[in-house]
Amino acid sequence: MVNNIAVRSGTQADLPQVLELIKELAEFTGYLDQVKTTVEQMQIDGFGEKPVFGFLVATREGEIIGISIYYYRYSTWKGRRLYLEDLVVRESERGKGIGKLLFNATMKQALSDNCTGMMWQVLHWNEKAIAFYEKYGSHFDKEFVNCNLEADQMKNFITD
Repeated sequence: MVNNIAVRSGTQADLPQVLELIKELAEFTGYLDQVKTTVEQMQIDGFGEKPVFGFLVATREGEIIGISIYYYRYSTWKGRRLYLEDLVVRESERGKGIGKLLFNATMKQALSDNCTGMMWQVLHWNEKAIAFYEKYGSHFDKEFVNCNLEADQMKNFITD
């Protein structure tokens, strides 16, 4: 524990505060209208029969002030990888080393789960986040383009 901050695995009881932080990040990035998940859906997806994500929380006196949400993916070239979906520190708590505590704990999680590495995305304009990741010697990929399809789009193309 550093400066009364503890990092631990997340629980179902944490999900309302976790969703608040997700929305705070979405608002910061200008994508608040894209947040569609709910606490109920996160309970199913994180704690149901087939959990698809895990998370760590940074707390001070019981209040969640930061989160690291991750899941596992498989690279045909490199094997099992931890994908860091979001690393969020409450805006009022940034610059106090909480992000470093969460990022280090996430790296430890990846290593303890025998991952060959860790990956994530960062918005090209988020200079503070880029500077944070550069301190670790992170590789910034300029070759691959991110792609996605939403469920509604997929339904339009699938025929039985």
